[in-house]
Amino acid sequence: MSQRKVQIPEALKQGQYTPKEELLAIRRRPSKLYIGIPKETAFQERRVALVPASVANLVSHGHHIVVEAGAGEKSNFSDHAYSEAGAEIAYSRESVYRANIILKVAPLELEEIEHLMPNQIVISPIHLLSLSEEYIYKLKNKRVIALAWEYIKDESDTFPFVRTLSEMAGISAILTAAELLSNTNNGRGVLLGGITGVPPAKVVILGAGMVAEYAAKTAIGLGAEIRVFDNNIYKLMRLQKLIPHPIYTSAVIPKILEKELYSADAVIGAIHSKSGRTPILISEEMVEKMRLGSVIIDVSIDQGGCFATSRLTSHDHPTFTKHGVIHYCVPNISSNISRTSSFAVSNILTPLLLRVADAGSFEQLIYTNKGLRNGVYMYKGSLTNAHLGKRFQIKYTQLELLIPSNY
Repeated sequence: MSQRKVQIPEALKQGQYTPKEELLAIRRRPSKLYIGIPKETAFQERRVALVPASVANLVSHGHHIVVEAGAGEKSNFSDHAYSEAGAEIAYSRESVYRANIILKVAPLELEEIEHLMPNQIVISPIHLLSLSEEYIYKLKNKRVIALAWEYIKDESDTFPFVRTLSEMAGISAILTAAELLSNTNNGRGVLLGGITGVPPAKVVILGAGMVAEYAAKTAIGLGAEIRVFDNNIYKLMRLQKLIPHPIYTSAVIPKILEKELYSADAVIGAIHSKSGRTPILISEEMVEKMRLGSVIIDVSIDQGGCFATSRLTSHDHPTFTKHGVIHYCVPNISSNISRTSSFAVSNILTPLLLRVADAGSFEQLIYTNKGLRNGVYMYKGSLTNAHLGKRFQIKYTQLELLIPSNY
């Protein structure tokens, strides 16, 4: 069978070897951010979102930062230090809330929501027990973009805010338990580490994440005997590898857990939920059978708490006693070490804000960053967190359905 050659017209051949223009991506010009840091007044909050060193870093990149007068005083950062770092010191709350991005280390208060403007970005923690239906509707009406610390993820699919605050919370929880076990605080009068001839106190830790890791290391360092419960066997294995000598670990099996609870001197609740409320692992009946003067430290109270008897407390009145058991349920436990905590939070926020500037806008970064999207619970008038929607019976919408599909 003969093959026929197809004759290509000469007009189509012309210019085939001529260099063509190449379409290159144009680098987006970094945007200039306008950041407001109000003074915290709720929950006896002592921390501040950005320390002066971070402010200086951001200002050097051309960003404008407004700090309310006195915002850093309780963390021992003076207004003068912020001014020297390049921040504008504002003497009215209204001036701070003119910024496009609002950074807070305590949840928004109802009266603060009144200052918000449409399309503003608000980054803060949320305390599930302190939220109300009124709070959600007021925030919806303001049409802001609100992100919760607890749910923001990084590139390694972990929660950076939760991780760094968990380190401090774990250490603080054990030190607080040791203090509350003393007779001065109506505790059992037990020394956490014991002494020669006297057995140490028993500490039960619920959860095997970051809080549990640092609580366990601190408790062991003080000489206490520990028990760790978690339903994730891989977390238990990880914890066992991180601690130099064997420790007692178990899945959350009710009979075994009850037995350990009834002989425990202190119980640390260190359960974290990825998107909603933490599950309640300890019923009121179980708490009733615990030793008189024993201590519960519910670090999970930020997300609702993992004890049925837990209720929100504050640094002014940090404890209450129920069924003879001392409960410590302060949501911002790391606020007691405010300077260290402020540096920790600032270390996470600063690179995040610089990435926002490089992306061109916060919304653009949300489009392209799945971990950041995970932290958005309110988007321009729409509730986007499923747990909050179900809890308050408010319609919620998946964020991916609200933002342009250019990621």
